[in-house]
Amino acid sequence: MVLRREPTARQMRLGVELRRLREGAELTTIEAAALLGANRVQITQIESGLAGVSDERLRRLASHYDCTDQEFIDALVAMATDRTRGWWEAYRGQLPTSFLDLAELENHAAFLHEVAILYVPGLLQTEDYARAVFSARVPELTDDELALRVQHRMRRQQITPAYDSVIHESALRIRVSDRAASRTQLLKLLELSEADNITIRAIPFDLDGFASAASTMTYAGGPLPKLDTVVRDVPHGSAFIDSEAQLTAFRTRFRKVEAVSLDPGQSRDFINRLAKEL
Repeated sequence: MVLRREPTARQMRLGVELRRLREGAELTTIEAAALLGANRVQITQIESGLAGVSDERLRRLASHYDCTDQEFIDALVAMATDRTRGWWEAYRGQLPTSFLDLAELENHAAFLHEVAILYVPGLLQTEDYARAVFSARVPELTDDELALRVQHRMRRQQITPAYDSVIHESALRIRVSDRAASRTQLLKLLELSEADNITIRAIPFDLDGFASAASTMTYAGGPLPKLDTVVRDVPHGSAFIDSEAQLTAFRTRFRKVEAVSLDPGQSRDFINRLAKEL
């Protein structure tokens, strides 16, 4: 069995789900290995994403774990047998792994929900806006590193699933670069808001009772709700959240933030007004 040196977040998620099934069946790794005719180390490697698992072996494990949710099992098999080598792989070894994992997550998402408080979401940024954001990084990036990050962000913008974004006025007003770049960014938001699969909503400063300033998130829908993922920024990259309790909490957070935002038409008018002020 060839072990992966650096499993992706998607491969690790598969392992996490298999571990949850095993623990739900109250089996140890030794007991699970015996049922599979393997050894404990192999089960541990599969559950950590270091080793792959075949369709047949995965279904056998699910049977031993008394999992009868066929739709869920099929979704796990699809994850296990997916051999897609996406465009993001060209950046492996050049960018932090979290950049690649985020692109892969977005590529497989059934839908994307985003809440942005301080910055325009990466999927909606202009090249100048993205460059200004990355240029503010401490320690500073080299010219090559900066160019790679901007290039990667622009490639991520091939949005195909339904994408709903809620953007606070602070993110719309903060000038990460100059006045001209800010106006161009707002005009791009107006252009993108006309796409069939993109919905942009705004939250104005004068909204009463908005206590959800910590709700910044990217919520990626999986093939089933239990396979959804939330991504949040952390000091050294991105954190991928997948526990059922936290997914439920973030679904509720998004619904609450969306409920107090302006509708899409009002949001376009609001963004257009801000652009005219620049």
